[in-house]
Amino acid sequence: MNMIDGKTSTGFAFTIPRERLDNMELLDALAEADNGNVLAVSNAVTLLLGAGQKKALYDHLRTKAGNVPVAAVSAAVREILSGGVQEKNS
Repeated sequence: MNMIDGKTSTGFAFTIPRERLDNMELLDALAEADNGNVLAVSNAVTLLLGAGQKKALYDHLRTKAGNVPVAAVSAAVREILSGGVQEKNS
């Protein structure tokens, strides 16, 4: 399976099966998020990373107060999708 391994600028390491990017539901969720529906961000993260990596991303971005900022998650997703990460194809 062709995988994308990368790391965001904040240090979150991820692995995404390349086939996961070819998903109309992911595109729909991203379009909704881009149109201002912040609730769609959660669905997009699940579709992109899967449930386990979603939790890992949230834990990585969690503040000392215990919340996970929507803006930080959105920025991480944009960075992952833009290819602006340190990427290794395996």
